[in-house]
Amino acid sequence: MRWVTYRAADGAERAGVLREGRVHGLDGSLLAHLESDGGLAAAGDRALAAPVEVVDLADVALCAPVPRPPSVRDFLSFEEHLRNAVRALGREDVPPVWFEQPVFYFTNPAAIRGPDAEIPISPGCAAFDYEVEVAAVVGRAGSDLTPEEAESHIAGYTVFCDWSARDVQARESTIGLGPAKGKDGATSLGPVLVTPDELQPHRSGKGYRLAMRAAVNGRDLGGGSWADIHWSFGQMLAYASRGTQLRPGDVIGSGTVGTGCLLELSGLHGSQRYPWLRPGDVVTVEVEQLGAVTGRIVPGPDPVPLG
Repeated sequence: MRWVTYRAADGAERAGVLREGRVHGLDGSLLAHLESDGGLAAAGDRALAAPVEVVDLADVALCAPVPRPPSVRDFLSFEEHLRNAVRALGREDVPPVWFEQPVFYFTNPAAIRGPDAEIPISPGCAAFDYEVEVAAVVGRAGSDLTPEEAESHIAGYTVFCDWSARDVQARESTIGLGPAKGKDGATSLGPVLVTPDELQPHRSGKGYRLAMRAAVNGRDLGGGSWADIHWSFGQMLAYASRGTQLRPGDVIGSGTVGTGCLLELSGLHGSQRYPWLRPGDVVTVEVEQLGAVTGRIVPGPDPVPLG
């Protein structure tokens, strides 16, 4: 099934099943349906059998599938991106720990944006960037999961764009914490949440043979394939669940696919060929079978003085 969260004509935020261009809506959030008896499978049956409304997709405004997730973890699971980013930042070889375990950071669940949103540049940033990612949404709670168990806890997948203040990130990372404010501004999710069964025909290795790409102002800037992922989502969720509990609605980002950001294409100092994002730019991040999110870049606020 393909799920969306949308703003109904009466102003209510509803979840719905997308089928043949029409949304079969239910009262309540997608998170509430994840947590209900039978989860999304049962909720999907209800939506198709007895929807509260059926509306054309073209007539609704889509929100992020999970607009207010309990948590957002963003991993770094594509080796090509890591190697390119390490070189761009002028650092040494890839740390051996990356090959021993998945690694992630927590990002801001209050900064989630929908699939067609304005994205303000982070305060004080002169090197604003996109990242081409895919995310899994947790469907069932679980702790200390094996990778095989963790796969069954995935409710679905969606496009994930982590908007990044590269100069802020580079400066604060010298402390050894974070990233923090360099990744705090916005994360786009959407347009749909696709259940894993729909992607099964595309399974390849630890991922899926599906293209992941970006364009800025209509210019294709490339990307890669989900099939190139080094750590599977089962492994990522299993690691994230160690000693704690994953909750329904938690978002797990894959990290950037190889050549899926401006940092990889031009380095930390940017270039005329691949300039950093500026107000007025329109960025499209697309994952085959999952659709695309669009970010319209707008000016951000000036930094508030700290003293």
